[in-house]
Amino acid sequence: MRQAEITRNTLETRIKVRLDLDGSGQGTFASGVPFLDHMLDQIARHGMIDLEVEAQGDLHIDAHHTVEDIGISIGQALARALGDKQGLRRYGHAYVPLDEALSRVVVDLSGRPGLVFNVEFKRAMIGAFDVDLTHEFFQGLVNHALITVQVDNLRGENAHHQAETVFKAFGRALRMAAEADPRAAGRIPSTKGSL
Repeated sequence: MRQAEITRNTLETRIKVRLDLDGSGQGTFASGVPFLDHMLDQIARHGMIDLEVEAQGDLHIDAHHTVEDIGISIGQALARALGDKQGLRRYGHAYVPLDEALSRVVVDLSGRPGLVFNVEFKRAMIGAFDVDLTHEFFQGLVNHALITVQVDNLRGENAHHQAETVFKAFGRALRMAAEADPRAAGRIPSTKGSL
């Protein structure tokens, strides 16, 4: 059962995440940040991950702590659900278009945190959402999932489309990387013998 539940409580946020890597793409989201909820739904649906996120944060300041801590909590849940990564493909990639926008995300379940994030948003805000928080979300996630993620927005004129292609592509790339590889059953996909 590749499932995990994480509770993270700090002076700034209280977060609960439930994750099932072998789900059907269902999700419930109550982060207090509506645009983030929309993006988390993209990860769940396109990654075929069942994902529940409940958060209370210091939104009276801004959304930074909430978004970052949700990324951290999802990363912790991913690390737990992936286990020793035995028999997995390890690598995944996806190109996702949305109208004029196109993004590519590549995932390596490497056991090492790394993020390369090449997204030049066309505007600073998507509604009330500060686009800088997209990077903060993924940085928190990769640091705690211990995975490497490279994100490239190849084109786009609409910031909402740019963000949505990134989150969809991440979901699809993660889905590919976390799939069982029938030819590698019982083996760790690394010459080191561990990830």
